[in-house]
Amino acid sequence: MKIIILGAGIIGVSTAWHLLEQGHEVTVVERQPDAALETSFANAAQISVSYCEPWANRDAPLKALKWMFRNDAPLLFRPTLDWQQWRWGLQFLGQCNDTAFERNVQQLVALGAYSHAALKDVVRATGIEYERLEHGIAHYYTDQKSFDTAGAAAALMRKYGVSRRVVGREELLRIEPAFRAFAHRIVGGTYTASDESGDARVFTQALAKACIARGAEFLYNHDVVRLNQLGDAIDSIAVRARSAGASDSNDQKSLRHLKADQFVAACGSYTAPLLRTVGVDLPIYPGKGYSATFKIKRPEAAPLVSTIDDEMKIAISRLGDQLRVAGTIEVGGYDLSLDSAVARARCQMLSDRIETVLPGVCDTRNEAQGGQPQYWTGLRPATPTNIPYIGKTKIGKLWINAGHGTLGWTHGAGSGKALAGLISGRQPDMVFGFHGFAPVSQKGLTSATVPG
Repeated sequence: MKIIILGAGIIGVSTAWHLLEQGHEVTVVERQPDAALETSFANAAQISVSYCEPWANRDAPLKALKWMFRNDAPLLFRPTLDWQQWRWGLQFLGQCNDTAFERNVQQLVALGAYSHAALKDVVRATGIEYERLEHGIAHYYTDQKSFDTAGAAAALMRKYGVSRRVVGREELLRIEPAFRAFAHRIVGGTYTASDESGDARVFTQALAKACIARGAEFLYNHDVVRLNQLGDAIDSIAVRARSAGASDSNDQKSLRHLKADQFVAACGSYTAPLLRTVGVDLPIYPGKGYSATFKIKRPEAAPLVSTIDDEMKIAISRLGDQLRVAGTIEVGGYDLSLDSAVARARCQMLSDRIETVLPGVCDTRNEAQGGQPQYWTGLRPATPTNIPYIGKTKIGKLWINAGHGTLGWTHGAGSGKALAGLISGRQPDMVFGFHGFAPVSQKGLTSATVPG
Protein backbone atom coordinates (compact mmCIF):
# COMPACT_ATOMS: atom_id res chain seq x y z
CA MET A 1 0.00 0.00 0.00
CA LYS A 2 0.95 3.63 -0.44
CA ILE A 3 0.79 5.37 2.93
CA ILE A 4 1.23 9.06 3.76
CA ILE A 5 2.32 10.05 7.26
CA LEU A 6 1.72 13.56 8.55
CA GLY A 7 4.53 14.55 10.89
CA ALA A 8 8.24 13.66 11.17
CA GLY A 9 8.74 13.55 14.92
CA ILE A 10 9.78 10.39 16.73
CA ILE A 11 6.25 8.96 16.32
CA GLY A 12 5.87 9.66 12.60
CA VAL A 13 9.37 8.54 11.64
CA SER A 14 9.10 5.35 13.72
CA THR A 15 5.81 4.60 11.99
CA ALA A 16 7.46 5.18 8.62
CA TRP A 17 10.32 2.80 9.43
CA HIS A 18 8.04 -0.04 10.48
CA LEU A 19 5.73 0.42 7.49
CA LEU A 20 8.78 0.16 5.22
CA GLU A 21 9.78 -2.99 7.11
CA GLN A 22 6.42 -4.47 6.11
CA GLY A 23 6.82 -3.60 2.44
CA HIS A 24 4.71 -0.46 2.09
CA GLU A 25 5.43 2.65 0.05
CA VAL A 26 5.79 5.61 2.42
CA THR A 27 5.70 9.39 2.10
CA VAL A 28 6.19 11.64 5.14
CA VAL A 29 5.00 15.26 5.12
CA GLU A 30 6.71 17.63 7.55
CA ARG A 31 6.47 21.42 7.82
CA GLN A 32 9.99 21.78 9.25
CA PRO A 33 13.22 21.49 7.18
CA ASP A 34 14.23 18.26 8.97
CA ALA A 35 12.82 15.60 11.24
CA ALA A 36 12.43 16.05 15.01
CA LEU A 37 12.58 19.84 15.07
CA GLU A 38 9.50 20.34 17.25
CA THR A 39 8.45 18.29 20.31
CA SER A 40 11.10 15.61 19.66
CA PHE A 41 13.90 18.18 19.50
CA ALA A 42 15.18 18.65 23.06
CA ASN A 43 13.20 16.50 25.47
CA ALA A 44 14.38 14.90 28.71
CA ALA A 45 16.26 12.16 26.80
CA GLN A 46 14.92 9.34 28.98
CA ILE A 47 13.61 5.94 27.87
CA SER A 48 11.66 5.62 31.11
CA VAL A 49 9.56 2.47 31.08
CA SER A 50 9.55 2.38 34.88
CA TYR A 51 8.89 6.11 35.42
CA CYS A 52 5.73 6.50 33.40
CA GLU A 53 3.27 7.65 36.06
CA PRO A 54 0.55 9.83 34.53
CA TRP A 55 0.20 13.39 35.78
CA ALA A 56 -3.38 12.59 36.80
CA ASN A 57 -3.36 11.17 40.33
CA ARG A 58 -5.30 11.77 43.53
CA ASP A 59 -2.93 14.55 44.67
CA ALA A 60 -2.81 16.42 41.35
CA PRO A 61 -5.92 18.66 41.77
CA LEU A 62 -4.78 20.14 45.09
CA LYS A 63 -1.22 20.57 43.86
CA ALA A 64 -2.36 22.25 40.66
CA LEU A 65 -4.51 24.64 42.67
CA LYS A 66 -1.64 25.40 45.03
CA TRP A 67 0.78 25.94 42.14
CA MET A 68 -1.47 28.18 40.00
CA PHE A 69 0.31 31.36 41.10
CA ARG A 70 3.85 29.97 40.88
CA ASN A 71 5.46 30.66 37.52
CA ASP A 72 8.01 27.90 38.09
CA ALA A 73 5.55 25.26 39.35
CA PRO A 74 6.00 21.68 38.09
CA LEU A 75 2.39 21.61 36.86
CA LEU A 76 0.91 24.94 35.87
CA PHE A 77 -2.67 25.29 34.64
CA ARG A 78 -3.08 28.65 32.90
CA PRO A 79 -6.81 29.18 32.24
CA THR A 80 -7.74 30.51 28.80
CA LEU A 81 -11.00 31.08 26.95
CA ASP A 82 -10.43 27.89 24.96
CA TRP A 83 -13.25 25.46 25.78
CA GLN A 84 -11.08 22.56 24.58
CA GLN A 85 -8.74 23.32 27.47
CA TRP A 86 -11.60 23.22 29.98
CA ARG A 87 -13.00 20.02 28.53
CA TRP A 88 -9.56 18.45 28.74
CA GLY A 89 -9.17 19.71 32.30
CA LEU A 90 -12.46 18.18 33.41
CA GLN A 91 -11.52 14.84 31.86
CA PHE A 92 -8.12 15.08 33.55
CA LEU A 93 -9.86 15.55 36.91
CA GLY A 94 -11.89 12.43 36.17
CA GLN A 95 -8.64 10.45 36.08
CA CYS A 96 -7.39 11.76 39.44
CA ASN A 97 -8.23 8.70 41.51
CA ASP A 98 -6.37 5.56 42.52
CA THR A 99 -8.34 3.19 40.29
CA ALA A 100 -7.76 5.22 37.14
CA PHE A 101 -4.13 5.83 38.09
CA GLU A 102 -3.29 2.13 38.38
CA ARG A 103 -5.24 1.30 35.24
CA ASN A 104 -3.37 3.97 33.29
CA VAL A 105 0.00 2.89 34.70
CA GLN A 106 -0.66 -0.67 33.56
CA GLN A 107 -1.30 0.50 30.02
CA LEU A 108 1.71 2.83 29.94
CA VAL A 109 4.07 0.16 31.24
CA ALA A 110 2.79 -2.36 28.69
CA LEU A 111 3.38 0.04 25.81
CA GLY A 112 6.71 1.14 27.31
CA ALA A 113 8.12 -2.39 27.57
CA TYR A 114 6.94 -3.23 24.04
CA SER A 115 8.45 0.01 22.74
CA HIS A 116 11.79 -0.45 24.50
CA ALA A 117 12.17 -3.85 22.83
CA ALA A 118 11.22 -2.30 19.48
CA LEU A 119 13.80 0.46 19.94
CA LYS A 120 16.54 -2.08 20.63
CA ASP A 121 15.56 -3.94 17.45
CA VAL A 122 15.79 -0.75 15.39
CA VAL A 123 19.18 0.13 16.86
CA ARG A 124 20.50 -3.36 16.10
CA ALA A 125 19.19 -3.15 12.54
CA THR A 126 20.50 0.34 11.78
CA GLY A 127 23.50 0.89 14.04
CA ILE A 128 22.26 4.40 14.85
CA GLU A 129 24.31 6.22 17.50
CA TYR A 130 22.58 8.85 19.59
CA GLU A 131 24.55 9.48 22.81
CA ARG A 132 22.97 6.37 24.26
CA LEU A 133 23.71 5.53 27.91
CA GLU A 134 22.43 2.22 29.31
CA HIS A 135 22.98 3.02 32.97
CA GLY A 136 19.36 2.99 34.12
CA ILE A 137 17.32 5.79 35.66
CA ALA A 138 17.51 6.93 39.29
CA HIS A 139 14.95 9.03 41.16
CA TYR A 140 15.93 10.97 44.27
CA TYR A 141 13.73 12.50 46.95
CA THR A 142 14.47 15.49 49.16
CA ASP A 143 11.32 15.19 51.26
CA GLN A 144 10.74 12.32 53.67
CA LYS A 145 6.97 12.34 53.18
CA SER A 146 7.38 11.99 49.42
CA PHE A 147 10.01 9.28 49.86
CA ASP A 148 7.62 7.35 52.07
CA THR A 149 5.41 6.87 48.99
CA ALA A 150 8.28 5.52 46.87
CA GLY A 151 7.76 1.95 48.05
CA ALA A 152 4.16 1.84 46.88
CA ALA A 153 5.09 3.35 43.50
CA ALA A 154 7.93 0.85 43.04
CA ALA A 155 5.67 -2.05 44.05
CA LEU A 156 3.10 -0.96 41.46
CA MET A 157 5.76 -1.00 38.75
CA ARG A 158 7.02 -4.42 39.85
CA LYS A 159 3.43 -5.67 39.72
CA TYR A 160 3.45 -4.96 35.99
CA GLY A 161 6.88 -6.42 35.33
CA VAL A 162 9.33 -3.53 35.82
CA SER A 163 12.13 -3.92 38.35
CA ARG A 164 12.07 -0.55 40.11
CA ARG A 165 13.54 -0.78 43.58
CA VAL A 166 13.77 1.54 46.57
CA VAL A 167 17.30 2.47 47.61
CA GLY A 168 18.73 4.41 50.55
CA ARG A 169 20.79 7.55 50.15
CA GLU A 170 24.16 5.80 50.32
CA GLU A 171 23.19 3.19 47.74
CA LEU A 172 21.83 5.90 45.48
CA LEU A 173 25.13 7.76 45.73
CA ARG A 174 27.04 4.57 44.91
CA ILE A 175 24.88 4.21 41.81
CA GLU A 176 25.54 7.83 40.85
CA PRO A 177 28.31 9.55 42.86
CA ALA A 178 27.85 12.86 41.00
CA PHE A 179 25.17 13.91 43.50
CA ARG A 180 27.41 13.73 46.58
CA ALA A 181 27.58 17.54 46.80
CA PHE A 182 23.79 17.48 47.18
CA ALA A 183 23.74 14.44 49.49
CA HIS A 184 22.69 16.42 52.57
CA ARG A 185 19.34 17.10 50.87
CA ILE A 186 18.67 13.58 49.59
CA VAL A 187 16.65 11.28 51.84
CA GLY A 188 16.51 8.29 49.49
CA GLY A 189 15.46 7.21 46.04
CA THR A 190 14.54 4.50 43.59
CA TYR A 191 16.48 2.95 40.74
CA THR A 192 15.69 0.93 37.61
CA ALA A 193 18.71 -0.56 35.87
CA SER A 194 16.83 -1.52 32.69
CA ASP A 195 15.97 2.05 31.65
CA GLU A 196 18.28 4.20 29.55
CA SER A 197 18.78 7.60 27.95
CA GLY A 198 19.79 9.14 24.64
CA ASP A 199 19.20 12.02 22.25
CA ALA A 200 15.76 11.69 20.62
CA ARG A 201 16.49 14.30 17.95
CA VAL A 202 19.72 12.63 16.84
CA PHE A 203 18.03 9.23 16.75
CA THR A 204 14.96 10.44 14.84
CA GLN A 205 16.93 12.35 12.23
CA ALA A 206 19.19 9.35 11.64
CA LEU A 207 16.18 7.04 11.37
CA ALA A 208 14.60 9.42 8.85
CA LYS A 209 17.75 9.15 6.72
CA ALA A 210 17.58 5.37 7.02
CA CYS A 211 13.96 5.50 5.81
CA ILE A 212 14.98 7.61 2.81
CA ALA A 213 17.74 5.12 2.00
CA ARG A 214 15.04 2.42 1.90
CA GLY A 215 12.92 4.39 -0.54
CA ALA A 216 10.69 6.61 1.59
CA GLU A 217 9.96 10.14 0.41
CA PHE A 218 10.16 12.97 2.93
CA LEU A 219 8.46 16.21 1.90
CA TYR A 220 10.13 18.67 4.27
CA ASN A 221 9.06 22.33 4.39
CA HIS A 222 5.51 21.36 3.44
CA ASP A 223 2.38 22.45 5.32
CA VAL A 224 -0.68 20.24 5.46
CA VAL A 225 -3.43 22.61 4.35
CA ARG A 226 -6.39 20.24 4.61
CA LEU A 227 -7.62 16.68 4.51
CA ASN A 228 -9.76 16.12 1.42
CA GLN A 229 -12.70 13.91 2.25
CA LEU A 230 -14.70 11.97 -0.34
CA GLY A 231 -17.76 10.28 1.14
CA ASP A 232 -16.80 8.65 4.41
CA ALA A 233 -13.07 8.38 3.67
CA ILE A 234 -10.03 10.57 3.09
CA ASP A 235 -9.34 10.83 -0.63
CA SER A 236 -6.18 12.96 -0.53
CA ILE A 237 -4.36 15.65 1.40
CA ALA A 238 -3.64 19.16 0.20
CA VAL A 239 -0.11 20.35 0.95
CA ARG A 240 1.81 23.50 0.14
CA ALA A 241 5.56 23.95 -0.02
CA ARG A 242 6.69 26.75 2.25
CA SER A 243 8.98 27.94 -0.53
CA ALA A 244 5.88 28.67 -2.62
CA GLY A 245 5.51 31.85 -0.58
CA ALA A 246 1.76 31.99 -1.01
CA SER A 247 0.34 34.52 1.43
CA ASP A 248 -3.24 33.62 0.61
CA SER A 249 -4.25 30.35 2.24
CA ASN A 250 -6.98 30.02 -0.41
CA ASP A 251 -4.48 30.14 -3.29
CA GLN A 252 -5.17 26.87 -5.08
CA LYS A 253 -2.31 27.14 -7.59
CA SER A 254 0.37 26.41 -5.00
CA LEU A 255 -1.41 23.34 -3.61
CA ARG A 256 -0.45 19.73 -4.27
CA HIS A 257 -3.03 17.02 -3.72
CA LEU A 258 -1.44 13.77 -2.59
CA LYS A 259 -3.36 10.52 -2.85
CA ALA A 260 -2.67 7.33 -0.92
CA ASP A 261 -4.28 4.11 0.24
CA GLN A 262 -3.97 5.10 3.93
CA PHE A 263 -3.13 8.27 5.87
CA VAL A 264 -1.56 8.54 9.33
CA ALA A 265 -1.92 11.66 11.48
CA ALA A 266 1.15 11.93 13.73
CA CYS A 267 1.35 15.68 14.20
CA GLY A 268 1.70 15.76 17.98
CA SER A 269 -0.41 18.46 19.62
CA TYR A 270 -1.56 19.69 16.23
CA THR A 271 -3.21 16.35 15.44
CA ALA A 272 -6.40 17.21 17.33
CA PRO A 273 -7.27 20.49 15.51
CA LEU A 274 -6.41 18.86 12.16
CA LEU A 275 -8.70 15.89 12.75
CA ARG A 276 -11.54 18.08 13.98
CA THR A 277 -11.80 19.43 10.42
CA VAL A 278 -13.11 16.02 9.36
CA GLY A 279 -15.24 15.37 12.44
CA VAL A 280 -12.82 13.37 14.62
CA ASP A 281 -12.77 15.10 18.00
CA LEU A 282 -10.16 13.85 20.48
CA PRO A 283 -9.06 15.26 23.87
CA ILE A 284 -5.43 15.87 22.95
CA TYR A 285 -4.21 19.17 24.36
CA PRO A 286 -0.74 20.75 24.40
CA GLY A 287 1.30 20.63 27.60
CA LYS A 288 4.19 23.04 27.26
CA GLY A 289 7.43 21.50 28.47
CA TYR A 290 10.80 23.17 28.94
CA SER A 291 14.41 22.08 28.73
CA ALA A 292 17.85 23.58 29.12
CA THR A 293 21.04 22.12 27.67
CA PHE A 294 24.33 23.12 29.28
CA LYS A 295 27.93 22.60 28.30
CA ILE A 296 29.68 20.38 30.85
CA LYS A 297 32.71 22.05 32.44
CA ARG A 298 33.80 19.14 34.63
CA PRO A 299 33.16 15.84 32.79
CA GLU A 300 34.55 13.75 35.65
CA ALA A 301 31.91 15.19 38.00
CA ALA A 302 28.91 14.97 35.63
CA PRO A 303 26.38 12.14 36.07
CA LEU A 304 26.16 9.15 33.74
CA VAL A 305 22.92 7.82 35.24
CA SER A 306 19.85 9.67 34.00
CA THR A 307 18.02 11.00 37.05
CA ILE A 308 14.67 12.40 38.15
CA ASP A 309 14.53 15.19 40.72
CA ASP A 310 11.29 14.55 42.60
CA GLU A 311 11.06 17.95 44.26
CA MET A 312 11.19 19.94 41.03
CA LYS A 313 9.77 17.19 38.77
CA ILE A 314 12.63 17.47 36.31
CA ALA A 315 14.89 14.97 34.56
CA ILE A 316 18.66 15.25 34.23
CA SER A 317 20.44 13.38 31.42
CA ARG A 318 23.96 13.45 30.07
CA LEU A 319 24.33 13.73 26.30
CA GLY A 320 28.02 13.50 25.52
CA ASP A 321 29.68 16.75 26.60
CA GLN A 322 26.34 18.35 27.42
CA LEU A 323 23.80 18.02 30.22
CA ARG A 324 20.08 18.15 29.45
CA VAL A 325 17.65 19.16 32.20
CA ALA A 326 13.97 19.10 31.32
CA GLY A 327 10.54 18.95 32.84
CA THR A 328 7.47 20.78 34.10
CA ILE A 329 4.23 21.04 32.19
CA GLU A 330 2.24 24.17 31.48
CA VAL A 331 -1.31 23.76 30.22
CA GLY A 332 -2.08 27.05 28.52
CA GLY A 333 -2.65 26.60 24.79
CA TYR A 334 -0.36 26.55 21.78
CA ASP A 335 2.10 29.16 23.02
CA LEU A 336 5.76 28.36 22.24
CA SER A 337 7.30 31.61 23.42
CA LEU A 338 10.37 31.71 25.64
CA ASP A 339 10.24 35.43 26.39
CA SER A 340 7.21 35.64 28.69
CA ALA A 341 7.56 36.11 32.45
CA VAL A 342 6.39 32.53 33.02
CA ALA A 343 8.82 31.10 30.47
CA ARG A 344 11.75 33.07 31.84
CA ALA A 345 10.95 31.91 35.38
CA ARG A 346 10.76 28.27 34.31
CA CYS A 347 14.03 28.44 32.36
CA GLN A 348 15.73 30.14 35.30
CA MET A 349 14.45 27.41 37.60
CA LEU A 350 16.18 24.78 35.45
CA SER A 351 19.48 26.68 35.61
CA ASP A 352 19.24 27.34 39.32
CA ARG A 353 18.38 23.76 40.12
CA ILE A 354 21.32 22.32 38.22
CA GLU A 355 23.68 24.72 39.96
CA THR A 356 22.21 23.66 43.29
CA VAL A 357 22.33 19.93 42.63
CA LEU A 358 25.57 19.79 40.62
CA PRO A 359 27.46 22.94 41.65
CA GLY A 360 30.12 24.03 39.19
CA VAL A 361 29.66 21.02 36.90
CA CYS A 362 28.01 22.88 34.01
CA ASP A 363 28.21 26.35 32.53
CA THR A 364 24.86 27.68 33.75
CA ARG A 365 25.68 31.34 33.12
CA ASN A 366 23.13 33.25 31.08
CA GLU A 367 24.03 35.02 27.85
CA ALA A 368 24.55 38.36 29.61
CA GLN A 369 27.17 36.65 31.76
CA GLY A 370 28.92 35.08 28.79
CA GLY A 371 27.27 31.66 28.97
CA GLN A 372 25.49 29.82 26.17
CA PRO A 373 22.59 27.89 27.67
CA GLN A 374 20.24 26.35 25.11
CA TYR A 375 16.70 26.87 26.35
CA TRP A 376 13.88 25.19 24.49
CA THR A 377 10.19 24.56 24.77
CA GLY A 378 7.90 22.07 23.06
CA LEU A 379 4.23 21.17 23.12
CA ARG A 380 3.61 17.71 24.51
CA PRO A 381 0.44 16.19 23.03
CA ALA A 382 -1.29 15.20 26.26
CA THR A 383 -4.40 13.12 26.80
CA PRO A 384 -6.14 13.23 30.20
CA THR A 385 -4.86 9.71 30.92
CA ASN A 386 -1.41 10.06 29.29
CA ILE A 387 -2.41 7.06 27.13
CA PRO A 388 -1.96 7.78 23.41
CA TYR A 389 -4.32 7.09 20.55
CA ILE A 390 -2.95 4.40 18.25
CA GLY A 391 -5.45 3.07 15.76
CA LYS A 392 -8.05 3.72 13.12
CA THR A 393 -10.44 6.66 13.20
CA LYS A 394 -14.08 6.57 12.17
CA ILE A 395 -13.07 8.18 8.86
CA GLY A 396 -12.05 5.69 6.21
CA LYS A 397 -8.32 5.40 5.41
CA LEU A 398 -7.43 7.72 8.30
CA TRP A 399 -5.30 6.48 11.21
CA ILE A 400 -3.87 8.22 14.24
CA ASN A 401 -0.67 7.89 16.24
CA ALA A 402 -0.67 10.78 18.71
CA GLY A 403 -1.27 11.83 22.30
CA HIS A 404 1.95 10.51 23.86
CA GLY A 405 2.34 13.43 26.26
CA THR A 406 5.64 13.28 28.15
CA LEU A 407 6.47 9.78 26.88
CA GLY A 408 6.93 10.21 23.13
CA TRP A 409 10.57 9.14 23.22
CA THR A 410 9.81 6.22 25.53
CA HIS A 411 6.84 5.01 23.47
CA GLY A 412 7.88 6.11 19.98
CA ALA A 413 9.41 2.96 18.52
CA GLY A 414 6.67 0.71 19.84
CA SER A 415 3.86 3.03 18.78
CA GLY A 416 5.24 3.08 15.25
CA LYS A 417 5.58 -0.70 15.18
CA ALA A 418 2.10 -1.23 16.62
CA LEU A 419 0.36 1.06 14.15
CA ALA A 420 2.30 -0.39 11.21
CA GLY A 421 1.08 -3.80 12.29
CA LEU A 422 -2.53 -2.68 12.57
CA ILE A 423 -2.46 -1.04 9.13
CA SER A 424 -1.01 -4.26 7.72
CA GLY A 425 -3.76 -6.32 9.35
CA ARG A 426 -1.58 -7.74 12.13
CA GLN A 427 -2.33 -7.61 15.83
CA PRO A 428 0.66 -6.41 17.89
CA ASP A 429 1.85 -8.82 20.56
CA MET A 430 0.97 -6.64 23.51
CA VAL A 431 -1.81 -6.24 26.06
CA PHE A 432 -2.80 -2.62 25.51
CA GLY A 433 -6.02 -0.73 25.03
CA PHE A 434 -7.59 2.70 25.15
CA HIS A 435 -8.88 2.76 28.71
CA GLY A 436 -11.53 5.40 29.00
CA PHE A 437 -11.79 5.76 25.21
CA ALA A 438 -12.50 2.40 23.58
CA PRO A 439 -12.81 -1.30 24.47
CA VAL A 440 -9.72 -3.13 25.66
CA SER A 441 -8.49 -6.17 23.78
CA GLN A 442 -7.16 -8.92 26.03
CA LYS A 443 -5.03 -10.34 23.20
CA GLY A 444 -3.24 -7.24 22.05
CA LEU A 445 -3.56 -3.66 20.95
CA THR A 446 -7.12 -2.97 20.02
CA SER A 447 -7.77 -1.79 16.50
CA ALA A 448 -11.19 -0.56 17.50
CA THR A 449 -12.28 2.67 15.90
CA VAL A 450 -11.01 5.74 17.71
CA PRO A 451 -14.10 7.69 18.77
CA GLY A 452 -14.95 10.94 17.10
